[in-house]
Amino acid sequence: MRLREDELNRFGEDLGGVLRPPVIIGISGDLGTGKTTLVQAICRGIGAEVPATSPTYALVHRYESPRGPVFHVDCYRIKSSKEARDLGLDDILISKAILLVEWPEKAGHMMPPLDRYFHLSHDSDGAYRVLEER
Repeated sequence: MRLREDELNRFGEDLGGVLRPPVIIGISGDLGTGKTTLVQAICRGIGAEVPATSPTYALVHRYESPRGPVFHVDCYRIKSSKEARDLGLDDILISKAILLVEWPEKAGHMMPPLDRYFHLSHDSDGAYRVLEER
């Protein structure tokens, strides 16, 4: 589906509005395609108490919401599944949280099975994002 940024935000907010923990959402795509924008919108839809920010350097951010904890994990800087082990995904899963993961493929076999997976790319004219659920 082709989406302008405002439509991507609306899609994410609607998705966040229906998510119930535990759930694991994976989001992939090239740099600048809107992965963090989508996560931010999902967090708004969930009702996270503070706006989501990119965890590219921290790797994991935790937000509180009316439905429990929401974890935003960015695996972009992960070089191996061994490094992914240090993310604490097992502890996150135990907490029965909503887990939103950018670049889940970089975590290799340490990534638990995804409930939903989205891939974002730029449209040929650059004005739209192409969102595919796989």
